[in-house]
Amino acid sequence: MPESAEAVALPKEAAGARPASQGAQLGALAKAQLAGALRLVSAEALPDVERYCDPVLVAAGKVSLFSLEALQKAFGGRWAARREEVFAFADALLTRSVGDRGAFRRVSDSDYFVVHSTLGELTGQAASLRYLREILIHFLGKADKAVQSVLKVTRFRKGRLETEPVDARRVEALAADLGPHAETDGPDWLAAFQETSDITTRLVDRSSPFVASDGRTLRITATLEPVYELKNFTRIGFRMIRRIIVVDTGEELSAKQIAALSTGDLLRADMATITRGIARLKAEDADEEQLSLIVPVSFSSLASPRGRAELVAPVREAAALVRLGVICEVHDIEGVPQSALQAVNALIRPLSLLVVGRLTQPTAAAFAKLGGAGFQAIAFECPHGAVSDAEFLGWAQAAVTAARRAAKSVLVYRAGTMKRAGALVSLGATHMSLDAG
Repeated sequence: MPESAEAVALPKEAAGARPASQGAQLGALAKAQLAGALRLVSAEALPDVERYCDPVLVAAGKVSLFSLEALQKAFGGRWAARREEVFAFADALLTRSVGDRGAFRRVSDSDYFVVHSTLGELTGQAASLRYLREILIHFLGKADKAVQSVLKVTRFRKGRLETEPVDARRVEALAADLGPHAETDGPDWLAAFQETSDITTRLVDRSSPFVASDGRTLRITATLEPVYELKNFTRIGFRMIRRIIVVDTGEELSAKQIAALSTGDLLRADMATITRGIARLKAEDADEEQLSLIVPVSFSSLASPRGRAELVAPVREAAALVRLGVICEVHDIEGVPQSALQAVNALIRPLSLLVVGRLTQPTAAAFAKLGGAGFQAIAFECPHGAVSDAEFLGWAQAAVTAARRAAKSVLVYRAGTMKRAGALVSLGATHMSLDAG
């Protein structure tokens, strides 16, 4: 990563040399900004950037920035007279293109900050490139080397956005492949489920390895973990646990890496997970029919008409195997606007016994953002690694309390021991799992 302002600042010198030291530090800061390492945020834009610069989204590469410095340079002395016209055009373009599926903000006299919460890293960066190209072509008639002005945000700190260049070759290639409205699925991107869908009700097995958009071959596995209702400690069924593995290396993708996959790759992973999970459930040697099954589905799959249409058949097949129905657990929701979550939740409720929001990082801020989003329950995992009982109790008290403010039911996974399960009951959690084993 390029050096930050703190990294490039020179050590303090003697009092008599202070002006030279300040000059050197300012020069280093200017060089860092010119290299794209640092981008300053105006005071009026700070609250919005702080709100939308979610660490999970940043780590997943879903936050980008594009600069209008080429336009400023071309206008020269005319920039002051034309700037408001440029900003008005850019704002209208981004409002139309990004909509409720993300967020944008002009953060300085030259830079626009864009969050594509429902797109993969490269797809989101390609969309930002297309926005910039449209602006440049509108005002200059050309957009040479526009990709050099698109940056990946890697950190937000002390009023500055730390950035790095995008992969120009791959982003340009993807931008060329995208249609004029590739970042949406058209004006009906949240159209309701259609009962007349021509998707076959016979589940197609799509769980074999597939080649992702970044060229890696990915394999999907799914295991089942029992889930218990805590009031009477009765088993309500299973939850599907998805794992995505890179075939060539055997590496299991982390939650952040999964969130960075393209929308198409996430849909294929969702389909494969449900296929594998259904096969596991059919193989279970149980004396009685399970009450329910918790099915993990990515938000981006549910936010797309194509994704919802393809998921209807496997979700219904899974529901036919349990007594009460499936519980849809929506993943990759960090940073998604509340209005988009509300719309998706309303559309999938007819297919689901409950709609659960799954958090990767169960922080107080993350829980607060889910209040009013329409989830009937919130789910998250216990901390991994060696955690003392006292540490667990402190974490659980804060997490469960915050979760209960956002939803009526709270599902806590991988408690590990019955002692900790008992603690979760006393704190207000409603459901839990022990471990996958």
